[in-house]
Amino acid sequence: MITISLCMIVKNEEKVLKRCLDSVKDIVDEIIIVDTGSKDNTKEIAKKFTSKVLDFKWVDDFSKARNYSFSKATKDYILWLDADDIILKKDRLNFLKLKKSLSNNVDVVMMKYNVGFDENGNTNFAYYRERLLKRSSNFKWESPIHEVIQPSGNIIYSNIAITHKKENHTSSIRNLKIFENMISNKTPLSSRQKYYYARELMYNNMYLEAIEKFNEFLEDKDGWIENKINACLDLSYCYFLLNDNYNELLSLLRSFLHSTPRAEILCSIGNYFLRNSNYEIAIYWYKQAIKIKPNLKSGAFCNLDYYKFIPYLNLCLCYYMLGDIETSKKYNEKAGKIKPKSEKYLYNKNFFDSILN
Repeated sequence: MITISLCMIVKNEEKVLKRCLDSVKDIVDEIIIVDTGSKDNTKEIAKKFTSKVLDFKWVDDFSKARNYSFSKATKDYILWLDADDIILKKDRLNFLKLKKSLSNNVDVVMMKYNVGFDENGNTNFAYYRERLLKRSSNFKWESPIHEVIQPSGNIIYSNIAITHKKENHTSSIRNLKIFENMISNKTPLSSRQKYYYARELMYNNMYLEAIEKFNEFLEDKDGWIENKINACLDLSYCYFLLNDNYNELLSLLRSFLHSTPRAEILCSIGNYFLRNSNYEIAIYWYKQAIKIKPNLKSGAFCNLDYYKFIPYLNLCLCYYMLGDIETSKKYNEKAGKIKPKSEKYLYNKNFFDSILN
């Protein structure tokens, strides 16, 4: 059976750290906590779980901090988590099974990262991340911000999920400042960093600047396809907020230059026509979205609701606006089969029951 080192970097995480470590303590053989400058009780909480609580001076570089934590690991494999991550009971059981059965010729285990949830707590936004890494393969984190490890070697995919339960909102101004420091220091941005820099500008309501940077990224030949598609989505959102309808739609259609359609794109095009009361055209795009299957293994950020539930609800609305009540009701029932406790589905159901009775 393999052994596992848990490596974490933390700062002011007293509200969530115990919850995280309680969920993983029975899985791992070693816990290494690297503190980057906490002012609360984070370190005291960590010391209740491990003697390996280390300090690292923060230098606006997440990769340097994570690589330092990795350098202290001594076990066969390294697991990394953020303090607001947890491993749910069913995933802990599957993780223990994986630990007993994993061949030592595996370099990377990709695990699902559940980061978005609907009103009933069901996962609706997820993607795969490199989560368990063979220590002897000497993987390194890259990029000061939005850090990443490039998986290589023998890679397997697991259905084990890490669940992100964010408690505190962190202002993205911190991330934007790191990028601005890189630029002021004349540090060249990689294609991936250009994409994330544009997103930070968008998150900080700097839409014109974000549009400029998204366009620069989309013209970069080295950009990853999934980031290109998301950039088209983000670009369309910026134009939407600026009431530039023409470029909003054009940005969505631009995604077709990079790959086959994604349901998120198709639904966004449908939304554009729905807002403009072009219901027949909107119906066409929502029906196309229904045909698409999500591919989490592509590494893309995947909003699962767009792959049937949302287009069903919007088809319900479109057909109702066209006066076709029976077809409208039919699509609401399809949405209800996916999420029977959804407030939107139940609201529509009660509405149809009242008018049809």
